[in-house]
Amino acid sequence: MNHATHHPHLERAVEGLDFAATHPLLPRLLPPVGEFSLIDMHAAVIALGALAQEHRLALFRLLVQAGEEGLAAGAIAEKLDIPNSSLSFHLAQLRGAGLITQERQHRSLIYRANYPAMNSLVDYLTENCCAGADCSPAAGSPPAQRKSA
Repeated sequence: MNHATHHPHLERAVEGLDFAATHPLLPRLLPPVGEFSLIDMHAAVIALGALAQEHRLALFRLLVQAGEEGLAAGAIAEKLDIPNSSLSFHLAQLRGAGLITQERQHRSLIYRANYPAMNSLVDYLTENCCAGADCSPAAGSPPAQRKSA
């Protein structure tokens, strides 16, 4: 994907620059271009921002626990004791971040956690974790299970 369409100011700023020639410390401070993606970083910031509010975090966790069946908006409002007007706002934030999906079933809107997006966010956050050392849970701790679609 062309990063220039999403970050034209960054593209113009780095276009044609030889970092080693402009400043000898830059190659050591900045990762090589292929080692990170602005798109991945941008998506992670949006997703984490959407989760950085207690009602949205509780809502997302509720949908993760609900599984593939998901929950109707009314059931979510009842379980979390959130007014419908506030719930609509929080659902829109999570949908905008790609963390949940919405499906109309008859007269109800069903919301589900977007498990591939959740797993991608966790993968992004834990990429190159622990400097390559084994980060597995301590002996006796149950392994964390990841939800797949």
